[in-house]
Amino acid sequence: MIGLIIAIVIFNSSALKIKKRLTPNQMYHIWMFTIAFQSIFDVYVDFKYHGYWYFTKNVDWQSFIAHIFLVPPVNVIFLNFFPYKKELYKKILYIAVWEILLLLYESIALLPEPWGFFYYGWWTIWHSLIINPILLLILVGYYKWVCKLEKKSSLNSELKFKL
Repeated sequence: MIGLIIAIVIFNSSALKIKKRLTPNQMYHIWMFTIAFQSIFDVYVDFKYHGYWYFTKNVDWQSFIAHIFLVPPVNVIFLNFFPYKKELYKKILYIAVWEILLLLYESIALLPEPWGFFYYGWWTIWHSLIINPILLLILVGYYKWVCKLEKKSSLNSELKFKL
C-alpha cells in the first residue's frame, strides 16, 4: 500500500503541476475515459480471467483507489508531452520511451508488500510490452477525437452567437 500511495502522490502532483497543453475539459475527459476504459479492460483480464490484479483477486476498495487515482494522471502527463506535430519516428520514439517507463513501473509495482500492490496470474511483462503501445495509441486517438468535438462545438457556438 505504501508504493501505491507514493505513486498516487507523485503522479497526481506531477499531472497538476506540469505545463499544460490540455485544457481542464480535456483533462476531465481523459480522466473519465481512463477510468472507464481501464475498468472495462480489468473486468475481463483481472476479474474474469485473473490475468493480474491489485492487492487481491477480488473486487476491493484498495484496487478502486488504484483505478481512480493511479493511471489517469499518468495518461494526462503522457498526452501533455506527446509530439503531435512531429515526424512519425519521434512519435514512435516517444511511445517507446514511455513503454520502457511503464514496464519499469510495473516491475516496481510487482515488488512484495508494502511497496508492491500488483500481482500477476497468467499475465506477464511480455503481455504488457505488447498491449501498452496499443492502449497508448487508443488514448491518443480518443484525445484527438475530443479535440475535434471541442473545435466543432466552439464553431457551432460562434455561429449561434453571430445569429
